[in-house]
Amino acid sequence: MKRIGILTSGGDCGGLNAVIKGVSLSALSHGIEPVLIPNGYAGLYNLVEIEKPLVLSKERLEQFRVFHAGSDAGNSRVKVSKIKDEHKYERIRAGMQKHGIDALVIAGGDDTGSVVVDLSQQGINCLHAPKTMDLDLMTYSVGGDSTINRIAEFARDLRTTGQTHNRILVVEVFGRYAGHTAFRGGVTAEADAILIPEVQVDFDVLYAHLKNIFLHRIRRSDSKAGTALVLVAEGLRDANGEELVDKTAAPDSFGHRPLIGAGKYVVRELEERLKNDPDIRGFMQETHQLVAGLYEVPEVRDVRPGHLVRCGHTTAFDVSFGLQVGAGALELARKGIFGVTVAAFREGEVQYMDCARAIEQRYVDLAEITLYESFGICFGRKPVDTEIKFTKIERRPERPY
Repeated sequence: MKRIGILTSGGDCGGLNAVIKGVSLSALSHGIEPVLIPNGYAGLYNLVEIEKPLVLSKERLEQFRVFHAGSDAGNSRVKVSKIKDEHKYERIRAGMQKHGIDALVIAGGDDTGSVVVDLSQQGINCLHAPKTMDLDLMTYSVGGDSTINRIAEFARDLRTTGQTHNRILVVEVFGRYAGHTAFRGGVTAEADAILIPEVQVDFDVLYAHLKNIFLHRIRRSDSKAGTALVLVAEGLRDANGEELVDKTAAPDSFGHRPLIGAGKYVVRELEERLKNDPDIRGFMQETHQLVAGLYEVPEVRDVRPGHLVRCGHTTAFDVSFGLQVGAGALELARKGIFGVTVAAFREGEVQYMDCARAIEQRYVDLAEITLYESFGICFGRKPVDTEIKFTKIERRPERPY
């Protein structure tokens, strides 16, 4: 092997630059040239038209900062099989041949991984470095820890504005159809309620929980100030089990429509119950907040930090993991093992999975949330008891995610 191509695909998040640098530094240490393919699968498809590829020398790599989120290689959301060109795979092979690229390391999530499977079936040597802030792959993926930390930070900070205005705040975060980021970020921010797609929400249960906490905090405060915090995953379904998507938007090449409205939906459900609750007017009078016709019930506001949770800086955990899986991908390429996902590289062992298996969606384990329900966090259902099991292990446990 003389040259290895590196590209990133899908959404941005922390850890991608670490993957690029892990592949590249390992390649250089073995006398292999790392080549950057810009703009994801769009760049790979158009590689044959590029005059001269960007070779990542040690000097050029100094400009890649592993602690910066996002990707200096650029991303795109392009599904190769959907390209309307019957010679698309030949075109990709021709681009790789033109620039002497023997194999590809591709960092991305489940959609990206599905293309890795497709390219592998077409005889193109490629490897998958797992990346998704959603944490919904079978392996840990770069971006998850960084995003959870960002969510927790924003949610914690929002308590100051919530308490200033005696508001219930509903924070909607990314995660698509799995609730990992809302769950972990919400626990870390000490949210009062966490709503995830894996649990069908009973809004009467949620309201009773928030009412009790919110009113109690304000009543016991000498300045009559308090707030309540709800973390909501964007993939939350409505009371009928329907997805909250923008049906007017065209789906992307992977068939996804934008998920919108989870936070606003929760706000409407809570507002309706506040307005129809006869206890609330008395509470407002008791705490000297009532202004007839102007301020009769507490406010409920939704906040969407959106892309702020996937930008900025990468956590130390994601930097370390990104460097490791990047290096692991290079070692697999040297060994001639392709079409797989790098799961870990530690203690001198590269762990990997079949890519098709690794990109299967992983959901929040409902048995795990019972612990946090016992701590008083509401998940939109009545708390459930789960039998605790005990297992003696012979080796150190896996990483927490």
